[in-house]
Parts: sequence; C-alpha cells; structure tokens
Amino acid sequence: MAPTGKPTLAVVGATGAVGTVMLQILSQRADIWGEIRLIASPRSAGRKLAVRGEEVEVTTLTEDAFDGVDIALFDVPDEVAAAWAPVAAERGAVVVDNSGAFRMDPDVPLVVPEINPHTVRSRPRGLVASPNCTTLTMIVALGALHAEFGLRELVVSSYQAVSGAGRAGVDTLRAQLSLVAGTELGTKPGDVRRAVGEDTGPFPEPVALNVVPWAGSLREDGWSSEEMKVRDESRKILGLPRLPVAVTCVRVPVVTTHSLTVHARFQREVGVDGAREILATAPGVVLCDDPAAGEFPTPADVVGTDPTWVGRVRRALDDPTALELFVCGDNLRKGAALNCVQIAELIAAETSTPA
Repeated sequence: MAPTGKPTLAVVGATGAVGTVMLQILSQRADIWGEIRLIASPRSAGRKLAVRGEEVEVTTLTEDAFDGVDIALFDVPDEVAAAWAPVAAERGAVVVDNSGAFRMDPDVPLVVPEINPHTVRSRPRGLVASPNCTTLTMIVALGALHAEFGLRELVVSSYQAVSGAGRAGVDTLRAQLSLVAGTELGTKPGDVRRAVGEDTGPFPEPVALNVVPWAGSLREDGWSSEEMKVRDESRKILGLPRLPVAVTCVRVPVVTTHSLTVHARFQREVGVDGAREILATAPGVVLCDDPAAGEFPTPADVVGTDPTWVGRVRRALDDPTALELFVCGDNLRKGAALNCVQIAELIAAETSTPA
C-alpha cells in the first residue's frame, strides 16, 4: 500500500488499444488510487502517457516492476499473461487479467461486478479474470433476466466490431473503406476482394461492404474460439455449467461496439413488461426500446459509453418462456477496460475494509 494509504495500481499493456481506454476510465472515475504505474514492452519504455491529468512514464515489463504493487491490470496477449501474471501475483499483487489465459481455470474467478461480485474474494492463485468482450456485451442484461426468470437455454448471434481484433483490425477496415469509397463495388462476385487484394489483415475475407461469419481461431467440429468463449464463459459467470448455448460470431464493418441478437429461454413464462422493468432498473443496463419511434441501440450511438444497451425486447412468437433481445456494448469499455477497472475497485474496497 502506498504511503497515502491508497493502493498502488499497475496497468500492464498500457500502450495498447484497451490499455489506452483503461487510462481514460481511470481518469474519469473516482480516484481511489495512490500511484498508478504504467508498464509495457521494452519498445514502449520511456513514452509518457496521460492519466489523471498527469504525464506518467512507461516502464518495461520486468519482475521488479511489480514491487509495491497492490493490484495489476493486465491487457496483453494470452501468452504474455500466462508468463507474467503469476510473476506479478508472486510479488504480492492481485492480478486482474483481460486475456483468455486464465478464464476457465477453476481456481481463477471470472468476474462481472454487476452479476457475481462475491466470487472476486476467492482467488487462491492471486488472479482474477475478466470475460471476453463478446460475452460482456450481453451478460449484464442476461444476468439480470436470469436472476428473475431462470435461464435454461441461450442462442446468440454476434455482430462484432473490428476493434475486437486490435489496432490491426481497425487499420484494416479503414484501409479497405478508402479503397471502396465512391465506387460501384459490391455489385459483382468477387469485386470487393479484387479491389482490396489479398491483404485482409486479421480477417479471412474483406470486411468493408461485407460481413464475415468468423471470429477467432478454428476449434473442433467447425466452431470458432470466439464462439466457444461465449458458451463457456456464460456458463461459468452465471453458475450454469450445463446451460445449452448456441453461438454464431460474425465480424461486421463497425469500428467499435459489438452487438448481439439474443434468444433466451427461461424456466417459466415471461412477460415483456416485466422483462423491460428488470432491464430498465438493472445496474449497468440502459433500455432503449421504442421501434415505433425508430429507437433501438446501434453501435453508432452506443460507442464511447459504458452501459449495455438493450432494445427490440419481444416475447418469442412460438414460445411463451422465451425472449428476443438486441444488445450493444462498447467492446473496449465495458467489454474490456471498464470491467477490469470495476473488478480492481472491488478488490481495493475489500482490502480497505476493516476485518
């Protein structure tokens, strides 16, 4: 603990896309931190980044960088987190990890503060995991409905922004848009691909003027890693290890903010009015649902905001126990940086609470 009595926080991966948003969020929320230490790869060492209105120099990721750190936020590739998060924990820091390295480890809680904040206290490895951005886009709203009605089946399709693939994803979309803007492309087979060329960045197909039904890497029987994350993480967060889940992940030409269509079946009959009331009062959720007035969430309106936005709430036509929803959430904020900061705030409150 810092001399001020406030915990020392480290941000590992501070120069990345999510790390940059973490610094913005730390500057916008209540300042409960003592020192905030910025850590990144050697090539970023010496850079100065703004946090809480001050310029802070970035230091290199080393074992000594964690000396005196109480909580460390990690936003780095899986392999870096797997190697360095245990090091930080051994040095006495509680690690909040945004990678996929530890999410399904039974000794690492997978935490969404609006749903399962109590699980953060049980961390035998000194590690806490934050879910994937696609899961986080829907899970806060879904958790509120599950608490009331009891979820028994989930079918979702995602419409994922290119920033989910990092800076390379955003750069790829912007480059492709410049190639197709002002043209008549998109009217003949293959014309977009010919214009874009073979360099499609982190995507298997052009993403401009297109949608790509793939996100992640190949898993067994044709499923993608992103689809398996949504299934496995939802089960763990909600405490439903046998929940039937079907997922199709699709990449769309949106810079930031993921969207999903959700078909959720519950243990008992559900009413739209009751569901809307739950969503309208749930922490971290905004209900935006008036189709007659053209009001429903879209990425263009939701980007840069913190809540999960929900609209198109309907009872399924052929199943009185099922609801249909459309949800949007900024994948860099609640989908990544904000959830990590919220977890860190939970841990900080816990350590400052008298025994």
